[in-house]
Amino acid sequence: MTLQGKTLFITGASRGIGKAIALRAARDGANIVVVAKTTEPHPKLPGTIHTAVQEIEAAGGKGLACATDIRFEDQVRAAVDAAVDRFGGIDIVVNNASAIYLAGTLDTPMKRFDLMHGVNVRATFMVSQQCLPHLLRARNPHILNLAPPLNMDPKWFGPHVAYTMSKYGMSMCVLGMAAELREQGVAVNALWPATVIATAAVQNLLGGDEVVRRSRKPEIMGDAAHAVLVRAARACTGNFFTDEEVLRAEGVNDFRSYAVDPEAELLPDIFTRERAIEK
Repeated sequence: MTLQGKTLFITGASRGIGKAIALRAARDGANIVVVAKTTEPHPKLPGTIHTAVQEIEAAGGKGLACATDIRFEDQVRAAVDAAVDRFGGIDIVVNNASAIYLAGTLDTPMKRFDLMHGVNVRATFMVSQQCLPHLLRARNPHILNLAPPLNMDPKWFGPHVAYTMSKYGMSMCVLGMAAELREQGVAVNALWPATVIATAAVQNLLGGDEVVRRSRKPEIMGDAAHAVLVRAARACTGNFFTDEEVLRAEGVNDFRSYAVDPEAELLPDIFTRERAIEK
């Protein structure tokens, strides 16, 4: 199975996990709509929508840079229209963009609360909604949210209730839309990393070099997402996958090549800390 000729609408695809998913699809010859805000180089954040498109096209795909703040409906609609005008439709939506602020109630400014809920919950719903008319015309349509498995254990809420609420909002979109769209043949699934992934957020906000050293590369999420997105939509929906379990199902038994430092002890990611980590 391949993504050749498929059009993927990926939020937050200018760097990190979103770009890794884009590049893996590009190697199949897919069309990638890079939906993100960064148009000019940032001192702490690598890459722009334009450099991402350059990498996508170097990898064998076709790219379209859409400067978009996904909190705004008019900008999302314009990006969807541009994607359809350029590529003729949309086959796959990857809701990857996310905002994070790990703090307790008193330490969470409402500006941060609104940002997380605007990007994580509202934009995930809105992007899916705006793309849905085109997905319904696609041959094997998928929506993939970068969202954790739902678990109502209070320990996932206590330290950072606002963030957890917002990420679980993305997960509930999976739960609800999978049920809603099952009969129409649109797959809706979640994918979450078993370990911390070496992204700009980890480097700048969540621990720096030492945490990065104990992380995996974004490519593991790119490979896992690809494995989900080539599956038959009618036979694969409503799942809360981790990258490891997806790749194990594809016959991958050695994950060391994905480690930033193969000798380091890996850190399990938030929401998956009770699961075993494979070496």
